[in-house]
Amino acid sequence: MSVLKKSALVSVAVLTIATPFTAREEGLRTRAYLDSVGVPTICYGETDGVRLGDKKTVPECNAMLDMKLGMISYAVDLAVSPPLPVNTHAALSSWAYNVGIGAMKRSTLIKKANRGDFIGACNELPRWSYAGGKPILAGRRERERALCLTGL
Repeated sequence: MSVLKKSALVSVAVLTIATPFTAREEGLRTRAYLDSVGVPTICYGETDGVRLGDKKTVPECNAMLDMKLGMISYAVDLAVSPPLPVNTHAALSSWAYNVGIGAMKRSTLIKKANRGDFIGACNELPRWSYAGGKPILAGRRERERALCLTGL
């Protein structure tokens, strides 16, 4: 099998796990609202260009999630040199979707993953539990950590 085909299959496998996982964690809201830190948000946690009063349909939200999570998953791929196991990649894609690509790239988590310390990287996830100074993401980070460690 060619490298390109293998890479495509891995991407499909990652997104098959990451998409429903991230959708569940983010929750779906078709009308714009202010998130826990006061940022206008819609659909599955989308904040780019969102204004209060915006509305989307469920199919529009699903398409936005698919597109953005695909970009995030690719960014995770570019940020980590050793190939990530599928579940680890899916968990890190969910996390990066939530914290953003910039924060992901600067993180100790990614540094550990680049050293091949995938267990150490997964164990960094609970450190990302705070939003607005409150540990409101602790449950999500533990679920991401559990997925991240699956199969390691």
